[in-house]
Amino acid sequence: VVKIICVKNPVICFEYSAFPFNILIVNTFRKRRDNMSKLRNYASAIAVPLLLGAAVGFLTMSSMDYDTLNHPPLSPPGILFPIVWTILYILMGVSYGMIRRTGRPEPSDSLIYYLQLGVNLLWPIAFFLLKWRLFAFFWIILLDVLVLVMVFKFYSKDRTAGLLQIPYAVW
Repeated sequence: VVKIICVKNPVICFEYSAFPFNILIVNTFRKRRDNMSKLRNYASAIAVPLLLGAAVGFLTMSSMDYDTLNHPPLSPPGILFPIVWTILYILMGVSYGMIRRTGRPEPSDSLIYYLQLGVNLLWPIAFFLLKWRLFAFFWIILLDVLVLVMVFKFYSKDRTAGLLQIPYAVW
């Protein structure tokens, strides 16, 4: 007995029932389309912070004076920053992708995400390129507040998405 269970593509999507076994042949195209949709969601969510972060890195690279600054005793070496920021941007993107996939994203979720990302990306320009040290100090306080708001907001929607932001908040 063959029963059509898909209206859009009845040739591909059907159910075959035979006693005592019921074998369901799933619409592989639908699964593939859903998987591609998930992949596009996460790829775009990860690509945006990575590409923007790389652009800001290239823009400020020639004016980076990190090694000439006075450092506290536990400050990381300069070579660690691109590695850590790459990881943080990936975690940020995965977390935001998870929020978008929950089916309950609100405009305020995207607003806080892109607002903190914009503030984050402008900080090295203010600090390294323009040498506005005092302004950058207050700007980073604003960034810290925005990141904490984002962590709590994401955590309330999806626990894992919120926890993925913790390394960013700590850094």
